[in-house]
Amino acid sequence: MKKSILLFAVFAFFALEINAQNYDRNDAIGGFGIRGGANFFNFGGSDASNNDYDNRVGFHGGLYTNIFLGSRIALEPGVYYSIKGTQNDDFANSRAILNYVDVPLLLRLYVTDGLNIFGGPQASFLTGSKFEGDFFGSSFSYETDAITKTDLGFVVGVGYNLPKGLNIQGSYDYGTSPVFKDSDAAIYNRGFKLSLGYSF
Repeated sequence: MKKSILLFAVFAFFALEINAQNYDRNDAIGGFGIRGGANFFNFGGSDASNNDYDNRVGFHGGLYTNIFLGSRIALEPGVYYSIKGTQNDDFANSRAILNYVDVPLLLRLYVTDGLNIFGGPQASFLTGSKFEGDFFGSSFSYETDAITKTDLGFVVGVGYNLPKGLNIQGSYDYGTSPVFKDSDAAIYNRGFKLSLGYSF
């Protein structure tokens, strides 16, 4: 199932990239590219506020393309591998490590040739989940199937295009699907991403 979801996402991405070739890129500010960076994720929601959750640092990396609908507006699908989760300030320094394939579909508005703002929906597909911790000088780790397989949410952010095809951006992921399946707990994936990209 996980492999089927990943293959579908990759094929959909490249189908959109082929379609994007029909656009005149002489007027494009972006294009096909790669992007990666740091994640700072935590559990959010009303039921998460009662716990000592802290931001956990992870990373993301993947591919994107800009399909220009005008000189200043672009549709940007992407496919990224992203490590999220949280850590708890408890006696075991316990950690949740959640691995996803993120598939955002963003609408990007170019305020200037450099500055842009963006937002849109995102579907995230779980590829692995485990809990870790430290106990009496030893580390322990075990996989769990208690995590919801599909996480739906939204992404908003701001970016800036640098010379030579480089770009930087900061974004916020707002998950709307409960992290734990078969649970009524209002706990969601929430976090920031700092990214560096390169458009070809």
